[in-house]
Amino acid sequence: MKSKGGAARLFKALRYSWQGIRAAIRHEAAFRQELMLSLPLLACTPWVAQSSLHALGLVGVWIAVWVVELLNSAVEALADQQSLEKMPLLGRAKDLGSAAVLLTLSFALLVWGQALWTWFG
Repeated sequence: MKSKGGAARLFKALRYSWQGIRAAIRHEAAFRQELMLSLPLLACTPWVAQSSLHALGLVGVWIAVWVVELLNSAVEALADQQSLEKMPLLGRAKDLGSAAVLLTLSFALLVWGQALWTWFG
């Protein structure tokens, strides 16, 4: 069934999105860890960034980490709801999600490492 359009739909969508973020903070240790790693760095962005575009990139890589972690958590929740038994395809799906988080987090750390190296150097 299609949802109705308009402002009511927008407010419902925003409410569902905030529920998802709150659920990730409450139930997902990895999401909390990534927040705790990223928030102090994000607070340093005005001093570390060399331009507004650079600041956008420094913030953007952390948003990408959060998005990929949220998607990975969604895949894991669906896989765990389906079965807690060892199932190869569900295991592969969870491993692929984890790999996506690892790659995104590695890139964020590389970007921030370069930015901090330049700032301190």
